Amino acid sequence: MTINQVGEGAAPRAGRREWIALAVLLLPLLLVSMDTSVLLYAVPFITRQLHPSSTQQLWMYDVYGFVLAGLLITMGAVGDRIGRRRLLLIGAFFFSVASLGAAYAGNAGELIAARAVQGVAGATLMPSTLALIRNLFHDEGQRRKAIGVWTGGMMGGIMLGPVISGVLLDHFFWGSVFLINLPFMVMLLALGPVLLPEYRSPQTGRFDLLGAVLSFGAVLPAIFGVSEIAENGTDPIRLAAVAVGLVMGALFLLRQRKAAHPMLELRLFRSRGYSGALSTNLLGTFALLGNAIFLTQFLQSVLGMSPLTAALWSLVPSLGVGAVIGLCGALVKVFDRAFIIAGCFFVMLGGYCVQATLLRADSHMWVLMIGAALLACGAVGVMTIGNELLMSAIPPERAGSAGAVNETVGELGGALGMAVLGSIGAAVYRHHIPAGVPVGARSTLGGAVAVAANQPSASAAAQLLKSARVAFTDSLNSVSVVGAVLMGLAALLTAIILRGVTLADTAAPAEAQGRTNAVADTATPVAQPQS
Repeated sequence: MTINQVGEGAAPRAGRREWIALAVLLLPLLLVSMDTSVLLYAVPFITRQLHPSSTQQLWMYDVYGFVLAGLLITMGAVGDRIGRRRLLLIGAFFFSVASLGAAYAGNAGELIAARAVQGVAGATLMPSTLALIRNLFHDEGQRRKAIGVWTGGMMGGIMLGPVISGVLLDHFFWGSVFLINLPFMVMLLALGPVLLPEYRSPQTGRFDLLGAVLSFGAVLPAIFGVSEIAENGTDPIRLAAVAVGLVMGALFLLRQRKAAHPMLELRLFRSRGYSGALSTNLLGTFALLGNAIFLTQFLQSVLGMSPLTAALWSLVPSLGVGAVIGLCGALVKVFDRAFIIAGCFFVMLGGYCVQATLLRADSHMWVLMIGAALLACGAVGVMTIGNELLMSAIPPERAGSAGAVNETVGELGGALGMAVLGSIGAAVYRHHIPAGVPVGARSTLGGAVAVAANQPSASAAAQLLKSARVAFTDSLNSVSVVGAVLMGLAALLTAIILRGVTLADTAAPAEAQGRTNAVADTATPVAQPQS
């Protein structure tokens, strides 16, 4: 046997087969995460080939993330019903087909359609990977390590996307950024049926189609509106999109309260472990991704790096992630998880303090790297322990939908971080830019770089860039002060609210837990792991 019993009443321990299965699960996780950022460098190449309009260019990049976020909750519920491995493999097949279609798209419309299908398929992959970890690893310590690897893999995919895109575009045609998905998805389709067990919820009620529509109608406009506000500022359409999302979200929650077989088990939110984990994950992604937009601009527009060089340097802050995951695993044996998460928030606070007090326009890049590294390591710690609490707080048959909620919260946290911190940074930049600077340079640092390129003299261009870079660094200092305050509050609230919560008492409320125990005796995995 690969799953070993360690004693009567003890959780079974995973063996070699389960750890190999985890490696297989990392394949779709890495690719779905990469595809959120892989087009960063490919857009100019695609523009020269397909000649999209400005609106089409925006949708080529954004439609993938919008569709993925909008369908996560629905696909999590589908996986609980039809089987998580089955949904994972179906998603892998269609993700491969869509990647092939995107690579050889003949016009902008075809590429947008292929990216939309990628988003649908990606929504099937993300919640299935986390849910299957809940089913593969029953031992507390092993599940914590597996979730840490999953968290690191997700962040690694986001960071590797631009680097891999840059390398491929230096040697191959633009469609190669999509073709890279195919060999990995073929490996998943070949190895998944052999190594991954099948799990599904035994409930037989009708699928809540209305709930699925309301879920999509809540998440998609909200993510769209917040992301657009972060990038382009407020206007009536973007504010209306957020309002529509909030209204649809309220209707979705009302539907879940009345549905006989809801997609989302609202009683789970009574668990401090579940609701607390979602809150800490939201704050962690808020801080990390909200700072990432400033990191990229500082490397490229302040320090003058090429996009590929900046992407390579942006990997440096993640080098300590593996050590943080191991350290968290050791600390939970001694300290309350609430205090560990609070400590990780304090590490993030330290990263913001470095940026707020030490970073200047002429600073060495290592000052920025140290601040970003503290933010990355702290965020990984927050999400590793948070995901462990989350997956321990749910009944096994709800792992798919609960994992999807976690992913949706992460998408929302990232969008909010970019919107809130980005808006503060833009306001400070405009305040600090000198009055005599041309209009095109007064809104963003990128605009200042573009205006400087058209200045009549080198000295005028240099002076404009210097003023813009100082103003941008001032905006990053101010944003970091706000981030530090938020992280301090997050640490305090986490220590108070989650204090005393353990894996033994994070389970669902009694009513839901009783149903779970009854199900556990009758639900047999379709493909139980064997040695």
